[in-house]
Amino acid sequence: MNKEEVIAFVQEKTGYTFKNEEYLLEALTHSSYTNEMKINKRADYERLEFLGDAVLELITSEYLYDEYPKVPEGGLSKKRASLVCEPSLAICAKRMELGKAIFMGKGEALGGGRERDSVLCDITESVLGAIYLDGGLDEAKKYVYNHVLHVLKENELFVDSKSYLQELVQKYYNDKSLTYELISESGPEHDKTFTVSVNLSDEVLATAEGKSKKIAQQTAASTAIKILNDRIGN
Repeated sequence: MNKEEVIAFVQEKTGYTFKNEEYLLEALTHSSYTNEMKINKRADYERLEFLGDAVLELITSEYLYDEYPKVPEGGLSKKRASLVCEPSLAICAKRMELGKAIFMGKGEALGGGRERDSVLCDITESVLGAIYLDGGLDEAKKYVYNHVLHVLKENELFVDSKSYLQELVQKYYNDKSLTYELISESGPEHDKTFTVSVNLSDEVLATAEGKSKKIAQQTAASTAIKILNDRIGN
């Protein structure tokens, strides 16, 4: 997509129309793109991601404070952590198909950068930062409520998807075994990416990647739950 198509695509997906489109373009620009194309006029998304992260924490904190008046501080912190963790925000970006709109260097894109959870998480936050600068807190809230908080229940399930999946298998497939397999690991020691599959006996139900084996397993389990629920008719 060219610049104009990207702007139109993301505005349709987010439901927000920018007055200053440069905010959006910056929010969608990966550092690999600026490095590869020798572009100096547009910054990458990292500063907007920093801002979006802070705005997201404020909005989700306020929401949880109002929504769960009897839950103590520790419980609210856990709920917020499940909402704003990398896998959860990556799910939000995937639903909006933001990966298609990222300005990314060819090498990074060929390496799967558009599907990488860490990148998609960053983009969810950088777009929020851009909306906040362009439209203020009220518009930022609409984005968070429409594209993050509406998956609250799913994200709470995600926190322990492995346990939920185990219960599902025991109830409907008690003659089969549930296992997790490490398929591969890549990247330097300080920034590894793990790819894991979740298997129902000999069938691979789902695969996923993450910055730790635990995250990859939880992500794979979350996908497998949807697959089995569709089969069962839940």
